[in-house]
Amino acid sequence: MAITLARQANDQLSEAVKNYPDRFAGLAAVAPQSPQAAAMEIERAIQKLGLCGVLINSHTGGKYLDDKNYWEIFAAAEANNAPIYLHPRTPSPEMISPFLDYGLYFAGWGFTVETATHGLRLIMGGVFDHFPKLKIILGHMGEGLPYWLQRIDNRYSLQVEIGAVPKMPRLPSEYFKDHFVITTSGVCSPPALRHVLDVLGADAVLFAADYPYESVEEAVSFLDNAPISDQERHKIYQTNAEKLFKLGITNGSNDTLST
Repeated sequence: MAITLARQANDQLSEAVKNYPDRFAGLAAVAPQSPQAAAMEIERAIQKLGLCGVLINSHTGGKYLDDKNYWEIFAAAEANNAPIYLHPRTPSPEMISPFLDYGLYFAGWGFTVETATHGLRLIMGGVFDHFPKLKIILGHMGEGLPYWLQRIDNRYSLQVEIGAVPKMPRLPSEYFKDHFVITTSGVCSPPALRHVLDVLGADAVLFAADYPYESVEEAVSFLDNAPISDQERHKIYQTNAEKLFKLGITNGSNDTLST
């Protein structure tokens, strides 16, 4: 059923993009529970339907994509130059219990903890050593990870020193900076934006509004008035997305990424 639904969704999305090519671009849905079918759907979506990336709602039944059973998905994404947007969802069944009180399981906290953990698992699981051209997108200013990179490197290095984890070819922060792109979705905070620009650079940040869950007007007003350079603003609004998704937009519009 999931495989069929993904194909149907991608067919409909492709039609919308073809009908309004100056306004829309699309990320393909896949069913990760069937990695082979997901890999085939990525190829179809990119090569035949004209979509420009993949969206996966984080874990699948509590299983994460660092599990090598899923690596066909990464191979297909890399081969088709398709970035993967790792979209948040509620924490996995194994970790959700402490989040159920006070609404912590939802977007304000549980989504971030769960998705940031998934991103770290990809790094620590060696995914990017096997797929050196793979790009992962994280929303919500990187789900907090840009603010923790120094700490993550520091504690990782200690664990390597005491023999708790194997040494990777590079530090976790280096993998993050080379393979992850973040969006501004749902975070309208000038200090947060300034921090990610300082840590990751302006080429690694995309504008996103998180519609319909957040206000597009607020997101645009935030970036229009953020204390950043015009060059940084132009990259975030337009040229970074053009490059990553191979959009070829030349009309100067500020169309929004809604994830």
